[in-house]
Amino acid sequence: MDTTQPDPTWDAQAHSESVDIIEAAVGEVTYRVWGADWCGDCHDVLPDFFAALEAAGVPNDEIDVHEVDENKDGEGVEEYDVTLIPTIVVERGDEEVARFEESEDQPAARYLAQRLHDSDVMV
Repeated sequence: MDTTQPDPTWDAQAHSESVDIIEAAVGEVTYRVWGADWCGDCHDVLPDFFAALEAAGVPNDEIDVHEVDENKDGEGVEEYDVTLIPTIVVERGDEEVARFEESEDQPAARYLAQRLHDSDVMV
């Protein structure tokens, strides 16, 4: 998916607090992302989110991307109750610790970093 390409203009320094929290969770969590190139919200949200993951050094094997068709069908949609896209689920083992859906009131990286910080994922 083109929308999973990190935005090269995203400024990691301006978002250092979020990047630091995401970096601290490397090896502890998995990011499951549902989106599509046809989705406007995905174009708005995902490139910056993937830039944050890249800046934090999150390895590819800790990111699962699932493309959704225009009927919002795709791998894991039913299992994870995905009704809006983009949806990003953060898991520690088999436990969901954070979820971002479509367009929350703040950027995905900040939203999820705050939830990671508030959860017991942070050591």
